[in-house]
Formats: sequence, structure tokens, C-alpha cells
Amino acid sequence: MMTNNQKILFSLFALMLVFSFLAPELNAQCPMCRMSAESNMANGGTAGRGLNSGILYMLAMPYVIIGTVAFIWYRNRKKNKEEEQRSEAETALSDRLV
Repeated sequence: MMTNNQKILFSLFALMLVFSFLAPELNAQCPMCRMSAESNMANGGTAGRGLNSGILYMLAMPYVIIGTVAFIWYRNRKKNKEEEQRSEAETALSDRLV
């Protein structure tokens, strides 16, 4: 069963993924690249679409990497807390038995 934090993290990742696939028409290009892509598209080429997709791919990658590192860090932190609590409970139990 997923905790609230995992649900939130999964929802944010899914939302980011949806936005990256639903926004292929963004014009996130430098002026020279844009002129080159527009002239290519005017002459019947498809380089502009590939250029936009590549830019969106490069834009999404840092967020995916940071999100992955944050998730791994969170999972390890949670695991360490559980181990500490288990260790403290075992120590308390052994102190009571002595």
C-alpha cells in the first residue's frame, strides 16, 4: 500500500510525464534554430518537429534525474529511520529483561 508521500510523488511524476507528452507544440528555440526550423517546415521538411521534441526531451531529463535521486534518498532515509526504531525497541526490550 502506498503512503501519502508516495502518492504525491507518483502524482507529480505522472503530471510531469503527461505535460511533457502533451506539449509538443512549444516554441522553446533560439532565434537562429527557429528560423532554420521554420524555413525547413515551409519547404515541406519535418526537422522542426524533431527539434522541438529534442528540446522537450532535454528539458525533462534534469527533472526526471532529480526526482529519481530524491525518491531514492527518501526511501533510504525512511529505511534508516525504521532500522533505528527497531534497534531502539530491541535495546529497550533487552534492558527490561536484564
